[in-house]
Order: sequence, then C-alpha cells, then structure tokens
Amino acid sequence: MRVFVTGASGHIGAALLPELLAAGHEVVGLARSDASAAALTAAGADVYRGSLEHPDSLRRGAAAAGGVIHLAYRHDISLSDPNGFATAAADDLRAVETIGAALEASGKPFVIASGTAMLAFLLPPGQVGTEADAFGRDSTRPRVASENTAIALAERGVRSSVVRLTPTVHSSLDRHGFIPRLVGIARDKGVSAYVGEGANRWPAVNTFDAARLFRLALEAAPPGSRLHAVDDEGVPFREIAEAIGRGLGLPVVSIPADEAEAQFGFLGAFVSIDNPTSSAWTRELLGWRPEHPALIPDLEEGHYFAARRPVARVAGASRNATS
Repeated sequence: MRVFVTGASGHIGAALLPELLAAGHEVVGLARSDASAAALTAAGADVYRGSLEHPDSLRRGAAAAGGVIHLAYRHDISLSDPNGFATAAADDLRAVETIGAALEASGKPFVIASGTAMLAFLLPPGQVGTEADAFGRDSTRPRVASENTAIALAERGVRSSVVRLTPTVHSSLDRHGFIPRLVGIARDKGVSAYVGEGANRWPAVNTFDAARLFRLALEAAPPGSRLHAVDDEGVPFREIAEAIGRGLGLPVVSIPADEAEAQFGFLGAFVSIDNPTSSAWTRELLGWRPEHPALIPDLEEGHYFAARRPVARVAGASRNATS
C-alpha cells in the first residue's frame, strides 16, 4: 500500500517508517522543511512537501495515497503560546477534516493519533479507561473533536481508526516528551519530585510498539475503531520519579500539590493525573503484543540521562533481550 504519513520525521514517525517499509508498504512522508525532507529520504521514504497550515497539500497527499496515518501535531506552538493549545487543536481538527474529505467513500484506511490522558477527566477517579470510553460531542478538551470527527468518518466510507497514545511514549527516540522534560526539571531543580504520595498512575508505551500498532491499524482495524497503544497500564508517578532520581543521582522528594506548578512549570497540571488505561480489546482485536522495554526498564537503560546525545533512528532492543 502507498501510505501518506504526516509527522513522518517526528518521534513516532522515526519508528513508523521502517515498520511500514519492512512490511512492504511504500511511504510518502509530509515534510515542511529541508531537514525533514532529508531525514525522510535517508529513511527510504518519498517526500511530499506541505504542512498542517496548508490544507491543500494535505488534500492532495491523501487523495494520491492508498491509506493515511496522521501523526503531525503542532506541539511547538501548543507549549510556547498562551493560545497555543487551542490553535494546535484547531489545526489538527482541520487536518482531520481535510484528509477525511479526500478519502470519503473510498474505503481507504485513515489512522489518527489521539491520547489516553483525556480519559482522566472523563472517568470517575480510579476507573481504568478502555477503548469503549468515548467523549461527548460537546467536549472542549484538546484533540477530542479530532477523535470524534475521525470516528464519524466510518459512516462516510472511510476505514477510520484512532490510536490513543499514552502520556509517556518512551524510547531512545524520545527527545521532547514528558519524560525528557521531567528529567530536565529534576536536573535543574536538584531533586526528582512527585506530588503527595505519588500513587497516581501514568500509562506508558514504547515508541517502537506504538509504531507497530499504527501499522496494524492501517492494515486491519475495523471502521470507527478506538485503539489503545498501552503497555504499562499504570505506573505510579512515584516510581517514575524514583527511576529519574536513580538515573541522575538525585534525591527523590514528595511535594504538596500547591507547589506542583513551581516545581514542574506547565507540567504542574499534569503530574497528578491518574490515568490507568487498558489495551485488552486492542490486543485481542489486532493481535498486538508489546515487545520492547516497559517504562521503568527503559529508564534504567540510562539513555534518558546521557548528555546531549544524538537522535537515534534505529530500532530498539526487544524486551526479551533486556529483561
């Protein structure tokens, strides 16, 4: 299949491209810069110039493909601009609508990325989120509108599916996610902190396992599927802080909730969320089985604590080889 991938040169895209190519697919990657284009060429993908800010480029790229995986998201603006979250969410929704319109009545697969973290605000405290948990049309949370729009495309002749990613998608490819930021904060503050008892849980998945799920969704997910890219159902935040403390040789401390923003900055609103999430249905449906290191073993490998290491672009070791 000729697959059009947005975000192909990003974190998950770096693992997805070799996954797709090894399975015999052709890959066309969206590139907004010369650097992205060069990375895609080096990875063996065809380059298509465009961006989320130019819907016509998305429409043409999707129309010429046999299937689409949409990973691109304007994380840069969402974290640097006071109105960034709303702007990034609006751009993402427009991209999903544009690509969906290009694929309408084709029966072609269209896979988008969403997140499990939103379930923490939907479900009662402590309840494990599942793929059956959906969001109301009136939700104003980021990416919910994109998820609902993608699911609705199943009624318009598109084999659409949504892969919900965990807050921590981790591996040697991860440079700008929550874990690198937590490591950087601990290094700057001189302590690795958690809030209260640190019993709140974060689900997690290795980048390479997530990439494989995107490929499986492209190939076989039924129309209108919500899928969970979840390996660790819920790692207590205290254990994450302790692993970071060991990796940096720093003390691990508990802080009160009212000091979270001072310690973690913009992450202060996230470090206390409890987001236990299951992927049982996804595993049964597609035969997906995570094989790469889980979060704590991945942290113990030490690559998150090496200073200014270059971005790795090769497949990581399997869990069986490291545990």
